[in-house]
Amino acid sequence: MSSGIGVVVTSFRQARWVRQAVASVRAQTLVPDELVVVDDGSDDDESLAVLDELDRAGVRVLRQENRGVSAARNAGIRALSQPLVAVLDGDDRWAPTFLARTHAVLAERPEVVAASSWLLLHGVADGVVRPPGGTAVDFLHRNACPATALLRRERWAAAGGYDEQMRSGFEDWDLFLAMLSQGGRIEVVPDALVEYRTAPASANVRSMERRLELVGHVVGKHRALFERHVLEAVLGLEATSIARLDAWERLLVADARLPVGEPTYGDGGMAAAVRIASCRTPAGHAPDDGPHLP
Repeated sequence: MSSGIGVVVTSFRQARWVRQAVASVRAQTLVPDELVVVDDGSDDDESLAVLDELDRAGVRVLRQENRGVSAARNAGIRALSQPLVAVLDGDDRWAPTFLARTHAVLAERPEVVAASSWLLLHGVADGVVRPPGGTAVDFLHRNACPATALLRRERWAAAGGYDEQMRSGFEDWDLFLAMLSQGGRIEVVPDALVEYRTAPASANVRSMERRLELVGHVVGKHRALFERHVLEAVLGLEATSIARLDAWERLLVADARLPVGEPTYGDGGMAAAVRIASCRTPAGHAPDDGPHLP
């Protein structure tokens, strides 16, 4: 029975891992109808050997000059004929039920334009990351879905595909905003079904070095959407700021050896510093009444 799913695995100098990514696709309990590996200009001998090995094993391999992950994903999706397409980076893996769980969401809920899952981190950092998904409003102050996702092909096409000029990151957030601007929502399965490799030199980590520039580009591209929902966007950013400030405050209250540093003003930082100092003051010892003027 056809699943109606095509899978694109993108790769660039990922010889050690792309074989594992492909194996995780082949191990899915819901078998995709098509699989293509798009290599984005790998030039090291090890990667080329692995690609040749996959080709001999019957995996369709497309090779292009290095044009970035957006171009690789678009090329792969265009090479497929299925109504649902899933993208997977060559250094990540899927749990065996990733396609079955995300496909069930799309099959049961026509308003869902894409689906993914929580992330299980491994490599340099371990843990579980729980992106929430949501409607366009939920994506205004940050990306709320992993790049690895199962997409409705028609919505990918209507959004213009991945922006191939965005080679420094955030291309997945950009696509999700474009897809959601026409309505619907993106659902994230509450289970860690994507094994996400963490490394100091990963594209995601590098993109953070240019975060302000990239956010500015995304907001500029989707300006009409942000203008329609400016209140929600600002409040979403403020909610994130409050949550991070609270986490910092709790950390410093729990360990009095950590320096508070100079409090910031106008963003809740000064109030947090006062609360931290109050919690650190021994019981029965009131703080002094401040500096005395001569």
